[in-house]
Amino acid sequence: MSEMTRRNFIKLAGAAAAVTALPGYAGAAEKSGGGRAAAKKPGTGGDKYLPYDKRTGPEAFVYFTRDLSAAGLLKVFDRVKGVLAGKIAVKLHTGEPEGPNIIPRPWVKELLAQRLPDATIVETNTYYDYGRYTTENHRKTLETNGWTFAPVDILDAEGTALLPVPHGKWFTEMSVGKNLLNYDSFLALTHFKGHTMGGFGGSDKNIGIGCADGRIGKKWIHTYEGKDQWSISKEEFMERMTESTQATISYFAHKTAFINVMRNMSVDCDCAGTGAAPVVTPDVGIVASFDILAADQACVDMVYALPEESRHDLVERMETRHGLRQLSYMKEMGMGNDRYHLIDLDNGDAEITAKEAVKGISGKWVYDGQ
Repeated sequence: MSEMTRRNFIKLAGAAAAVTALPGYAGAAEKSGGGRAAAKKPGTGGDKYLPYDKRTGPEAFVYFTRDLSAAGLLKVFDRVKGVLAGKIAVKLHTGEPEGPNIIPRPWVKELLAQRLPDATIVETNTYYDYGRYTTENHRKTLETNGWTFAPVDILDAEGTALLPVPHGKWFTEMSVGKNLLNYDSFLALTHFKGHTMGGFGGSDKNIGIGCADGRIGKKWIHTYEGKDQWSISKEEFMERMTESTQATISYFAHKTAFINVMRNMSVDCDCAGTGAAPVVTPDVGIVASFDILAADQACVDMVYALPEESRHDLVERMETRHGLRQLSYMKEMGMGNDRYHLIDLDNGDAEITAKEAVKGISGKWVYDGQ
C-alpha cells in the first residue's frame, strides 16, 4: 500500500474511531444499514471442494512443519517475521473458560519471549453472551486460561472504528475494535479447526470475526435486521466474514503474516469452550505464509488429503456449512492465491504436495499431552 493510501486509511479510520468511541454512540453506519453495500446475491459452491489441478493463477509460498511444539512454531514464524515491525498485534483466539483446544499457552509465551518481546496479544469481545461478552468477564477468562504472561488488548473495550472494505459486495466499511488502529503490523496466529457457522476456522475467520467489534461489526456479519441472532449463514455468511477480513488486512497492507496451527481440530470453534465436540481429526502440523488465502487453502487441502476415516467429520462440517466459499471469495476479492509452493521445513525446504505433507497420518486423533 502506498504511503498516501495508508494515510487515507488512517485518516478515515481515525475519524471514525474518535466519533464511535463517544459514550452511547451506536454508529451512523449502524443506523443507516451497517455500512452495507447495495443488496446483492451471495455466490454459490461453498459445499464443493476444488482440487488443486482445477485451480488457476499465480502460486504463493506456504511453509510447513510437522513439529507441533514451541520449537515448531518458532521455526515457521522465522519464515514470515520479516514484515512485522513497529507495534505488533498478535491476533489469536484466547478461548472460553477452560477451553481445551486453544493453542498451548507455553508455545505462545516462548514465541513472544524469543521473537516478539514487545508485541501485544489482541482480541475483541464476543457477540454471544458467555465468558468474553463483556470486557470485565473477558479479563477474568483471560486469567482463567493462563494468558497472563503478556499484555492482552481487548480492542473494542473503549469503542469502535470504521475501516473501508475495498471492493465489498455486502459492506463498504466494517466496524472493528478502536484499538486496532494503534498497531503498525499484524500477525494472525490461528488455531485451525472446524466452525459451527463457518465450516472451518482459519486465518480468515480469526481476523474477520476476531477483529470485528462485539456489538456492531459481528452483528453486521451474523444477523439480518430484526431476525434471529444467527440468521445469516452459508455463502452469504462466508462472504460477509471475508469482507470483514479484507478491511483489516487492507489497513495493514503488506505488514501482515499468517500462521495456522493444525492441532486439536474439533469440528467446533474455540468459542464452544468445554462444550466443543470431541476431536476426531488427527493433528497435522503448522503452516505459515504471507498470503492469507494460501495459508487457509493449504490447511484445507491437507485435511482433504487425509484418509477418509480421518477427514470425514471435519470435511462434513466444511461442506454442510458451505465453508469452502471462504476460499473462493478470498480469491474473487483479490486477497491471495489458492495455488502455492508448499515448503517442507522438516526436510531441507523440499517442495511437497498436501498429500505428501500428511503421509503416514491415519486413524483418529490422539491426545499429545500438551
